[in-house]
Amino acid sequence: MLDFLNETNWWCLFLLLLLAFLLGWLLSRWTIKNKYKKALDDCEKRNALLKNASNIKANSTFSGSINLDDPISNNDIKAIKTRDHGGISVANDQEKPKLNFDSFGKADASQKDDLKLISGVGPFIEEKLNSIGIYTFDQISKFTKEDIETVTTLIQFFPGRIERDKWTKQALKLKNKE
Repeated sequence: MLDFLNETNWWCLFLLLLLAFLLGWLLSRWTIKNKYKKALDDCEKRNALLKNASNIKANSTFSGSINLDDPISNNDIKAIKTRDHGGISVANDQEKPKLNFDSFGKADASQKDDLKLISGVGPFIEEKLNSIGIYTFDQISKFTKEDIETVTTLIQFFPGRIERDKWTKQALKLKNKE
């Protein structure tokens, strides 16, 4: 009989401790939730306003300041259209630079090399290069610094990437393999 009471006491003690733990955990969650709910709501409101306001740093016609507490003032932001529905670049006020084909030569689609063999040139960049008249390894191997800057501007590629990936050296090696 004594063993039964001793075992029952342990189970009761275990259940009381479990109940106390659960009660403490629920009360702490409720307290924290109420304490930080207002601060969380305020942070979410400011975060939403900042996400909307971050578009100011892009090309826009916005002039003035933003009051983050007043979401109505964010309606003054106007975007400048740079791409058409098909992703085609819309001409802007600045004139695009012209390639100096005299320095690296002209080619056409019938002479086309697989420019994707150059590290850093994928199908998309190859298509852009072809659209501005660059089809061969020979042309790329003869690029000058000015040509590289012009090509970077025309294909809207990462500045400095052509030099970092050493397109001219790769193109020269690929040209010599043919």
